Amino acid sequence: MAGGGVGGRRSAAGRRDPLPRRHRQRRDGRDGFRPGGAVPPAYGEPSTPVTAFLALVSKELRALFVSPIAYAVIAVFLVLNGYGFAVTLIATKQATLVNVFFQAAVQLVLFVPLVTMRQFAEERRGGTLELLLTAPVREGDIVLAKFAASMGMLLAMIALTLVYAGILARFSTPDWGPIYSGYLGLALLAAALVSIGLAVSALTANQIVAAVVSLGVFGMLWAIDAWAALLPSPIDNWVLGLSLLARFQPFALGAMYASDFGFFLAVTLLGLFLAVRGLARR
Repeated sequence: MAGGGVGGRRSAAGRRDPLPRRHRQRRDGRDGFRPGGAVPPAYGEPSTPVTAFLALVSKELRALFVSPIAYAVIAVFLVLNGYGFAVTLIATKQATLVNVFFQAAVQLVLFVPLVTMRQFAEERRGGTLELLLTAPVREGDIVLAKFAASMGMLLAMIALTLVYAGILARFSTPDWGPIYSGYLGLALLAAALVSIGLAVSALTANQIVAAVVSLGVFGMLWAIDAWAALLPSPIDNWVLGLSLLARFQPFALGAMYASDFGFFLAVTLLGLFLAVRGLARR
């Protein structure tokens, strides 16, 4: 006699069915739940690509702020920029942030390798990269999540310097055009540097090597305009067009050109593409 209890029905052999009523499926072969058939879906709602991506970004942000590197970079960045802002304001008596923007840009060239060096190299050294690659996400999603997390930290760090603009607005009437364009230029420069740093990190297995190589590439692209003066025309114009300093300078001075915006966008996309290819090759 088949009995029914709180724990579920009993089979013909008298064993209790472990599945609750709402999860019990037919086993007559007409629902595909049979030996050799498709694996039934797990209980619960499946995660969407957006949910999976946001979970990756959250994981990368936690990994960044668990490390003391993020706090050290932010602290040093703010101290140096605060000192530069105070000295410039006292010396020039001008309500401008141009010098702060150039100083912040140089610091991004120096500090971004410290942020990106561990993104892939550290995970590869710790053996967690293989585990991440076996997850049901694409290489592009992993790269974009690391890019979004790094940019989130850098943009928050840059946003903290808005207090300088507030001080200028409180005691003077600054020209807001160069301030807006300067912060936009810093954001575009940070995006380009982060994408290149991720590409280097994806191609190396040691975070120190990744930091040194990234710093070398950033320094070459920043000062390449000095080499352009030694080259004949029209090669000098082509080389000058690759200079991060030459592309950033109009933003800091209050002038925005579509060509400079397109340059930073192209470098960012190229860096992300190389990072994805480097990760896929591994």
